[in-house]
Amino acid sequence: MQYTRLGQSGLKVSRICLGTMAYGDPTKGNHPWAMREGEGRPFFRQAIEAGINFFDTANAYSEGVSEEITGRALREFARRDEVVVTTKVFYGMRKDPNAQGLSRKAIFAEIDASLSRLNMDYVDLYQIHRWDPETPIEETLEALHDVVKAGKARYIGASSMWAWQFMKALALQERHGWVRFVSMQNHLNLLYREEEREMLPLCIDQGIGVIPWSPLARGRLARPAGESTNRIETDRFGQFLYRKTADADAAVLDVVGAIATERGLVRARVALAWLLAKPGVTAPIVGATRPEQLADAVAALEVVLTPEETARLEAPYAPHAVAGF
Repeated sequence: MQYTRLGQSGLKVSRICLGTMAYGDPTKGNHPWAMREGEGRPFFRQAIEAGINFFDTANAYSEGVSEEITGRALREFARRDEVVVTTKVFYGMRKDPNAQGLSRKAIFAEIDASLSRLNMDYVDLYQIHRWDPETPIEETLEALHDVVKAGKARYIGASSMWAWQFMKALALQERHGWVRFVSMQNHLNLLYREEEREMLPLCIDQGIGVIPWSPLARGRLARPAGESTNRIETDRFGQFLYRKTADADAAVLDVVGAIATERGLVRARVALAWLLAKPGVTAPIVGATRPEQLADAVAALEVVLTPEETARLEAPYAPHAVAGF
């Protein structure tokens, strides 16, 4: 396993992060493809044995069940001080009007609820899941600062938003002396590269770690164009992100398949190798519902694409409408 600093912080993370959205309760939330605890627990052990120390969850995944599973699994397979645990806040957990968003009230309530479900005293990285247009960003940033100062989180991070919003937040943190974001969790893969225009250069300039979600485009980069799975068929958010496979997207998938065949690799290793080599990228957040998927993600660290292969992978891309926030 390879390890690196998360942005300019002193926090060391594995270059593969295990995302836990796939482990929860298929009857709760919007993840009917989620695996129950007994099915999901072995993936935590496999990750730990592979050297992964970075685990990402969120309060909204299966309405909190993912956090519960994550907490129990990590207590079973790892020492708390040897793993980096992240969770997120924004989406509503109840119908109460104050139960969602990034108000001071919501953040204080949700960090305590997340810690209770995880059965942990703190999380290593507490992230805002989205930008909240209904709450002054100053209120959000000061609340996050206070969460860190209270010892409930070691670092804070952000997720999908416009680059100007992220820069505004960073500037306000500097102006007020508040704890600064160390990471950006954004939507980036070979089928969706719009983040390369502004967000990636911003993160590189500001020393922000980048931990992309959906690095395989919800599994689409792991198979030929048009091939479906239960996840693809039931993942409503994924259907929104990838409304249809355009000609350019199909061409990208064809090149991934061609290079995989030439190198004797599975498609996922090629797609992840491309992402791991992108300047600024710290650790893709990889989901796994089969052991070989996690093994392929770890093995992708050893795949070095040639400049010619990278150019072939990138050539068919066409601009996309911004999606994911």
